[in-house]
Amino acid sequence: MSATEIDVKYVAHLARLALTPKEEQKLGAQLGHILGYIEKLKELDVTNVEPTAHAVPLVNVTRPDELRASLPHDEAMCNAPAQSNGLFIVPRIVE
Repeated sequence: MSATEIDVKYVAHLARLALTPKEEQKLGAQLGHILGYIEKLKELDVTNVEPTAHAVPLVNVTRPDELRASLPHDEAMCNAPAQSNGLFIVPRIVE
């Protein structure tokens, strides 16, 4: 897509932006530069490059799931600011 095919008013409308004519002109030029750079990137030979989601490999550092005993009820309730019948009392958020 070339810069001349971009309907800046339509894109601004989709993004819920109210642009002045000067801003539309500036945005159109910026989008044209971005698309020109993308066209330049298309010239690169990437046949031997593996697709990636991140520039550096990431490893999940979470611990494995293990079955363990849970916190005893009395210990869980000891710091509750309000409780009744063994349950936490919390402020009502839905009326």
